[in-house]
Amino acid sequence: MKKILFLFVFLVVAGTGLRADEGMWLPSEIILKIKDMQAKGFKLTAEDIYSINNSSLKDAVVHFGGGCTGEIISNEGLLITNHHCGFGQIQSHSSVEHDYLRDGFWAMTREQELPNPGLTVSFLEYMKDVTEDVLKGYKAGMPEEKRIEIVAKNSKAIEEKAVKEGKSLRATVKPLYYGNQYYLYVFKVFTDVRLVGAPPSSIGKFGGDTDNWMWPRHTGDFSLFRVYAGADNEPAPYSEDNVPYKPKRFFKVNAKGISEGDFTMVYGFPGRTNEYLFSDAVKYTAEKSNPHKIALRTLRLDIQNREMAKDQAVRIKYASKNASVSNAWKKWQGEAKGIFKMRAIENKQDFEAKFTKWAEGKPQYENLVAKFKELYAAIEDLSLVRDYQSEALNAVELIAFAGRGQRGAERFYKDYYMPIDKDCFIALYKAYDKNIDDKYKAPYFKEQLQKFGTVEAWAEALFTEKPNMEMAAEIFRETNRHFNENYAPILDSVNKEITLLYRTYMMGQMEYNKATRGTKVFYPDANSTLRVAYGQVKGYSPSDAVYFTPVSSLDGVIEKDNPEIYDYNIPQKLRDLHAAKDYGQWEVNGSVPVAFIATNHTTGGNSGSPVLDAEGNLIGVNFDRVWEGTMSDVVYDPEVCRNISLDIRFALFVIDKLADADHLLEEMVIVK
Repeated sequence: MKKILFLFVFLVVAGTGLRADEGMWLPSEIILKIKDMQAKGFKLTAEDIYSINNSSLKDAVVHFGGGCTGEIISNEGLLITNHHCGFGQIQSHSSVEHDYLRDGFWAMTREQELPNPGLTVSFLEYMKDVTEDVLKGYKAGMPEEKRIEIVAKNSKAIEEKAVKEGKSLRATVKPLYYGNQYYLYVFKVFTDVRLVGAPPSSIGKFGGDTDNWMWPRHTGDFSLFRVYAGADNEPAPYSEDNVPYKPKRFFKVNAKGISEGDFTMVYGFPGRTNEYLFSDAVKYTAEKSNPHKIALRTLRLDIQNREMAKDQAVRIKYASKNASVSNAWKKWQGEAKGIFKMRAIENKQDFEAKFTKWAEGKPQYENLVAKFKELYAAIEDLSLVRDYQSEALNAVELIAFAGRGQRGAERFYKDYYMPIDKDCFIALYKAYDKNIDDKYKAPYFKEQLQKFGTVEAWAEALFTEKPNMEMAAEIFRETNRHFNENYAPILDSVNKEITLLYRTYMMGQMEYNKATRGTKVFYPDANSTLRVAYGQVKGYSPSDAVYFTPVSSLDGVIEKDNPEIYDYNIPQKLRDLHAAKDYGQWEVNGSVPVAFIATNHTTGGNSGSPVLDAEGNLIGVNFDRVWEGTMSDVVYDPEVCRNISLDIRFALFVIDKLADADHLLEEMVIVK
């Protein structure tokens, strides 16, 4: 399909209706949505959001560590993101003697700011449609393997040319709409990023796994870092001689507050969505994959939580691992529930039936639905085997460590506790033995089980006083070899066919929408590239006779406070501030705002994203979604899909009254 035709279709459908506030839009194409944004209260222009020639809002947004978003909030490189995004760095600096997870950390001078080897912050320099250049040399009718080869070769050349344009640049070409369009993204990467401040986990992770993905939320999920540069204000390796980076743009902080109905905009790097999935893929996710993965992670979490509750040192070691395992575990539960509640599978099946009828006589599209069903059926069993390979066999820490050649041994053993890993091995390998058909199991697995008699006896041989690393490496090698040689090629081959079908199906859906005068607007699935989402502060009703208002407060923190439960045991100083009503300038209606919800379409990767008001000022830091709306990665429901954000006033309150770090407030521009 020629680029010109694709853009024509995109431009046509982009002007039609869409369910309220759904969509993750390309900043460079935001001109297509700016009138709607302005109609909903936005007071700036498309050029203010994204510009190549002038500083714009995009210059204050960063890709933080590759998996989160952050934003610059001062002219001295001060950066705010989520506590959970900086959690690994906070943990790495923590020990029993200096437990920054428990007590928090605040650098009172620049000299006290802590370096973080390996942490990067990337600023997007520009993005550019390079579809014609990527597909140069490709002609319709060529084999798909030839197209892949051409795309890879051309993309590499485009990236190499781009990075030669300046210092410390990183370039990547990303497909959109399943390869119907390609964009080049060029970043400037900074590697000297230092920890400036973080509240205690009892604030930054308040509510722990219990409150995760839930509303109302009372979590002060933020941490502060600073970007450093060389004397020329360009990226430089860590050095004591480096100076705070002077950004092209930083966000002013709006401390005036928000109200229900206010315009909001999220500007960040959403990770992955699959809004255009075929019904069989959604069905597999909701009915098979998620239930099995949830059960496997429940086994791990139960073991981790039991041992972490016994020992502070173990709690510190496993705090980050536990949060990582738990995050997807709980999200999958809400996702499946939302898919069923919205009848997403049935609705997609209804559309596919209509599409099939419309496609009759159109050779490019008429067999698409039948072919999808055939291919998904061919890999359903193997997909479950793959899930167990990842979530069971390779989820044992010692085995995964051995599988990567024991690299990073010092770091691995620093955060390792064998009793947890041993019990996880027993639980996960028993689950694999029970739930995977014998014909798919690795012969090595069956041989070892027969040799030892039980998984427990096998574990005794592996987890000796000095771990049997030779056996661990053998387990990894043999079970993965069996999977990689027998099943991975089939999965890869079929998935390539499926991906190719999606490229055609994407165009077919657009043409069908146009031909039937449909109201669907198509936006590219998230793929860790910079996007704009917009909406409004708004409550929601998750169930009959229940309505959640959109703002939570410090009063709710105190209501949940419980010294007997780690995740709810807030600092005594916070209790004292509340008792004395000592809120300073951050008081609102007798309390302090903590978090709020809005209708912005977000996903993983949006963690830490700036939430902006109608004038482009920072009002919050995005950190989560409501549990009832986690299916928004697959299907968006405007009635319940809400993003959860830290109210920036709570961060300011914590910095001011709890941390006594006024020097940080002084370098911000705070709109009051």
